[in-house]
Amino acid sequence: MRVVSGTGGGPDKTILNSPRFLNPLGYRCVCVYLRDPGDDGFSVIAERAAEKKASLEAVDDFGIKDVGIVSRLRELVDCYQPTIWHGHDYKSNLLGLMLRRRHPMQLVTTVHGWVQKTWKTPLYYFVDRQCLPRYDRVICVSQDLYDDCLRSGVAATNLSLIDNAIALDDYAASNDPAEAKQRLSFSTNTTLVVGVGRLSNEKGFDLLIRSIANLIDSGADVSLAIAGDGAEHDSLQQLIRSTGHQDRIRLLGFVADPRTVYRAADLYALSSRREGLPNVVLEAMAMGVPVLATRVAGMPTLISDDVNGRLVEPDDMDELQQALAALIADPSARQRYGEAGRQTVEERFSFEGRMKKMVDVYRSLDS
Repeated sequence: MRVVSGTGGGPDKTILNSPRFLNPLGYRCVCVYLRDPGDDGFSVIAERAAEKKASLEAVDDFGIKDVGIVSRLRELVDCYQPTIWHGHDYKSNLLGLMLRRRHPMQLVTTVHGWVQKTWKTPLYYFVDRQCLPRYDRVICVSQDLYDDCLRSGVAATNLSLIDNAIALDDYAASNDPAEAKQRLSFSTNTTLVVGVGRLSNEKGFDLLIRSIANLIDSGADVSLAIAGDGAEHDSLQQLIRSTGHQDRIRLLGFVADPRTVYRAADLYALSSRREGLPNVVLEAMAMGVPVLATRVAGMPTLISDDVNGRLVEPDDMDELQQALAALIADPSARQRYGEAGRQTVEERFSFEGRMKKMVDVYRSLDS
């Protein structure tokens, strides 16, 4: 169960991928989404669900004053008779508690991270922190989120640490990055740095844009492509215009299949100020793309500096720019990080392994 706006984000990849792994293990799954009925972006999620053969239920959600949402969900609960409710955000967590009063079921939630979006966000955090201690199991995707939940009053016996993961078969290294660059209208000779994510302040794309612009000014043959959409699109576009490098720094908008961007990449840059354990980094590493990331949340558990990638401090543009310059000038280091990154994902972050851990959680609650 998840509330969604637009085309969704990283958690939706996990949610929609789960049924094809859980169904063979004995768990029938239904992906329930609360969505604004006027939001055209949901069609992308519906297409992804069909592609993954995931059973999908879309429930109209008219906002915070929509008192009818409980009765609409109660009809679904009566229809499917779930034994486990798995929420993925504050609202689905609150609704799970309300619905359990009438329909007994085990409550599970995954904490993906708390990000400031609007002035209402602190209220949402407060609601979530009241819900989490009342859940039967809280799953965290990184150690820092696990520690945060402990501080919020969740009992250690009710906490599980299960990293994000990806279906490795869906991600293979590019055989022809030059062709992929051409398809994105970049020079085949340039070193292409890419970023993927929501265009919002916590992603730090402003720092990445400024760093790349400075490197171009210093004579580096480097370009930047950012895939994604969000509230900061216009301000980031204005920032790009102010650099005078619109031909080499581009916002690609929403990209339905980010693999088309990874295939063109010489380097993936995560410039986030705040983050959990982002799927986009796992995806890039799985495709053999070297990663430079900020040392936020779960990143140090994924990347060992100068072993399978590079880590820099968040919100430090000087360090980010220096690391970018070093990697742009060192193709052998990029190749080494790319190969080691793929191996890391293969060994520790396979989706099948994640789902087996999830089934262990479900079975412990069923027993």
